Amino acid sequence: MLFPADRLLNWLGTNGLLMALTVLGAVLVARFVTWLGERITRRIDERYQQSDELVRSEATKHRHSVAQVVTWMVIAFVYIVATLKVFDYLALPIGSLVAPATVLGAALGFGAQRIVQDILAGFFIITERQYGFGDTVQISVTGASEDAVGTVEDVTLRVTRVRSAAGEVITVPNGQINKAVNLSKDWARAVVDVPIPVTADIAAVNDILRDVGEAAYKEDRVRELLLDEPSVMGVESLEVDQVSIRMVARTLPGKQFQVGRLLRARIAAALRSKGITVTPQLDTASVVERAEAS
Repeated sequence: MLFPADRLLNWLGTNGLLMALTVLGAVLVARFVTWLGERITRRIDERYQQSDELVRSEATKHRHSVAQVVTWMVIAFVYIVATLKVFDYLALPIGSLVAPATVLGAALGFGAQRIVQDILAGFFIITERQYGFGDTVQISVTGASEDAVGTVEDVTLRVTRVRSAAGEVITVPNGQINKAVNLSKDWARAVVDVPIPVTADIAAVNDILRDVGEAAYKEDRVRELLLDEPSVMGVESLEVDQVSIRMVARTLPGKQFQVGRLLRARIAAALRSKGITVTPQLDTASVVERAEAS
């Protein structure tokens, strides 16, 4: 007959050792999968950086996101299997835990349903290619007063991480996303509204803007960001003290803000050279730029 201490030593030498090896193996496998996933995503990024492309292709962004999601799923699967094996080594009958698990599941149902909602929403985000790594997005979040705007750094089945222009990392549960605006999908449009006094010659301003667009399109550093020549749409709005003339330009994905800034500087200089200024009621002394994706 074995004493309790002998039984403990016997268990530690058999099931206890196997349980420790299982936990250690799960940790090592999870770290290996994480390392492998990071290596794959790093290789995808290096291919893009070594290429002549100015922006990531949709296929590249999707592959990067899929690699992140697959890594997350494999790690979760490894830990679930390891947990079940530990239960087995502890001689805990899985079948007898069904009833308590049912009660516990009902008690945690309201909390768990949000996790399920996040995972389902993340699944559709990935499969439908709504956005991916490197995309510039504007996400409307339930209960938030402001939208999350920035560049996508990580997409999993549960959360989306976005880095804002100020460097802040915003983590959004996928199930709480009401609307996601992708500002870098396929192509984008830079929209520049030029406010001028009502006394200015609108036809002359239109000619100036066309000349600015033609000159910008001939510049190599601007043309490589454009899909076609900027065009003048005409009067966008008419107010008591000012008239707003709109100029638009189709750009590469995510480059609408850069193109808008370049056009704004050239428009401001061209208007100043012609003696045309914006109305004094405005806070800014030059051109107001708005960029939107289409």
